Amino acid sequence: MHYGNSSYIPLVYTSVFALLVFYILVMKRRKNLMGKFADQKLMQGAAPSASAGKKIFKAILVSVALCLGLYALARPQWGFEWQEVKRSGLDILIAVDVSKSMLAQDIKPNRLERTKFAIKDLLRKLNGDRIGLIAFAGTAFLQCPLTIDYNGFLLTLDDLSTSTIPRPGTSISSAIREAIQVFKGPEKKYKALVIITDGEDLEGDALKAAGEAALAGIKIYCVGVGTAEGELIPAGYDSGERKYLADRSGNIVKTRLNEDILKRIAISTGGSYVHATPADFGLGLLYDKSISQMEKRDIETKMRKRYEERYQIFLAIALVLLFLEPLISDRRRSTA
Repeated sequence: MHYGNSSYIPLVYTSVFALLVFYILVMKRRKNLMGKFADQKLMQGAAPSASAGKKIFKAILVSVALCLGLYALARPQWGFEWQEVKRSGLDILIAVDVSKSMLAQDIKPNRLERTKFAIKDLLRKLNGDRIGLIAFAGTAFLQCPLTIDYNGFLLTLDDLSTSTIPRPGTSISSAIREAIQVFKGPEKKYKALVIITDGEDLEGDALKAAGEAALAGIKIYCVGVGTAEGELIPAGYDSGERKYLADRSGNIVKTRLNEDILKRIAISTGGSYVHATPADFGLGLLYDKSISQMEKRDIETKMRKRYEERYQIFLAIALVLLFLEPLISDRRRSTA
């Protein structure tokens, strides 16, 4: 026997026990009350046609009907047929900027930590999609290859920090070219690259790399983190005072969001752009409105047993018993 929802089985056993205890207590209380009211022989004379056996039988019918109804909720199944199941999905690479500018706190707690939270929320939406992780600063490295092991992906994501990439700077082009290598293959669809950055492309030619990605069939989706006004970059404390990142001349560095370059990168590949805000990071919206609408490929095909539902039998018997119960009289047959 197989069950579609076996969690209801303990409820059936509990209900049988509870009903048994309930009827025993009710009958015992009824007997005590009748004994206080009048002598048993007088009660039999006052109600000679009442049948205790039939009352018990009617109670049993209702109890059995209730238990069968609960048993039907467990969806008993037997008999099966083999069914071909196809799993389809996309290949999604997330490229996260881990340069020092991602420590800016215009989005709390800071840009990088808020990015991690948003990616974790995105994982809850995935169903069969493979996901991988690229970290980039002055250069880019594949941190997690494309996988459906979301727990393993999360472990890699948690390890991301501004020290993941030793080379300073921000090279969006390196992230794009790393993605092209990961996606390398004859197919020119099913591939999505999500770049999360403040858009300060300090090294390389991001637009040229985006053109190469478009030729490889990769759609790029950009999430811009930060503000156009800019934000200071924390660099620890000195004698209890907050320090901020400075250039070689001693001038305080301010990181600003460059939305223009990110929009042009996304549009050149047929993707789209969103601006992350403290209220809504936008990654979930990007997936719902754009990425999830992309054509999916068959990732895996396998055979699975499809069991036949049989709960209807037990539900029908329960309904018949409930229908019969009021038709049965609780009186004794009259004798000549």
